[in-house]
Amino acid sequence: MPALLRVRGYRFFFFSLEGREPSHIHVAHAGRYAKFWLEPVDLANNRGFRDHELTEIRKIVTENREFLLERWHEYFSGKQ
Repeated sequence: MPALLRVRGYRFFFFSLEGREPSHIHVAHAGRYAKFWLEPVDLANNRGFRDHELTEIRKIVTENREFLLERWHEYFSGKQ
């Protein structure tokens, strides 16, 4: 899946076969990776990001939550 959002070097995306999971977003940057649930915003998984980076990413996810949820629901509606 192409990136939905790129902010300060972070790439936000989801995979096309994930529609059965609760809404979430993946974040990647320089070989590091995290996954955040969107309802509510919460860290699901982290590989390599430091605490201060996760704080920054959580803020970006929270600020863009409505946009990310819209894209999630648009993409996965009817695919289940």
